[in-house]
Amino acid sequence: MTAPYYQDDAVTLWLGDCREITDWLTADVLVTDPPYGIGWKRGVKAGRGDVGHAGIANDEDTSVRDAVLAQWGARPAAVFGSFYAPQPDNIRQVLVYRKPPDSGVVGSTTGFRRDAEPVYLVGPWPARVAAWSSVLLTGARGAGALATRNAHPHAKPVDVMEALIAACPEGVVADPFAGSGSTLISARNLGRHAVGVELDERYCEMASRRLAQNVLDFGCAGGA
Repeated sequence: MTAPYYQDDAVTLWLGDCREITDWLTADVLVTDPPYGIGWKRGVKAGRGDVGHAGIANDEDTSVRDAVLAQWGARPAAVFGSFYAPQPDNIRQVLVYRKPPDSGVVGSTTGFRRDAEPVYLVGPWPARVAAWSSVLLTGARGAGALATRNAHPHAKPVDVMEALIAACPEGVVADPFAGSGSTLISARNLGRHAVGVELDERYCEMASRRLAQNVLDFGCAGGA
């Protein structure tokens, strides 16, 4: 692709493979929700109206995530993941994203919901006085509403992404797995520049529509 899929004064979004489109590598800090490496997919349950999903591209293992982190090199990154997949290298600290209250029922067999995800702080993060909780909370009331509003099954809430980006080192934010655009919107809401890449055109289109609203998106909806 020779031109961005979307561009404004603060955000540039590319459609394509982030291993081939390299504009994001000029940024200062990486904030991304990559394929976790868990082979996620969702079937259709008869009579319940559930919508199936064939899965996320490159989610069979963590090789694409790790290749992208290798491209990024020794710079600060915040990377969402799964407790059921290998961690990335060079972790400085692990945060926990606590999902909305209705999350984590599917796949649980112990009575405890699977309603949390790790967020890996990778690379040379600055030393600071401990001022923030390592648990990231959202005001979103339901995971289903996030996914429906943003047409992405693993949508991240804007309030969580804003809190994370606000704690990141200064500079341009990169998201090579932009999904429906939460990282880009949150960075723009905070007055920062951002560059993203998304492989799936349906999510790239959703991100573009949200960005084109050109308003501060304070809602608790997000994109992976």
